[in-house]
Amino acid sequence: MDGTALELLREHGVDGEGHVARQVDERLLRDADLVLAMERSHVDAIRRMAPEASGKVFLLDKWLGGRDIPDPYRQRRPAYEQAYGMIEQGVQSWLRYL
Repeated sequence: MDGTALELLREHGVDGEGHVARQVDERLLRDADLVLAMERSHVDAIRRMAPEASGKVFLLDKWLGGRDIPDPYRQRRPAYEQAYGMIEQGVQSWLRYL
């Protein structure tokens, strides 16, 4: 995980040390109950990869206007802070539906 992202998570009481990235594949999508993506292009790509998963793939920001959450990778800390805030809001907006 990017060092800036890890530092920001730590500051918010989240332990990201054990995080391991995985590539999405058809099996992962088939086994998932819900798939939340950061950008519309991700939703579209996932739906093309596994059309049978279409009904469980949504934007993380679905309930807050459906905005893309920009990837802050290789940007300065303010971009990470903005993404973190948008992710936090998106997660909170989904809680009532889970």
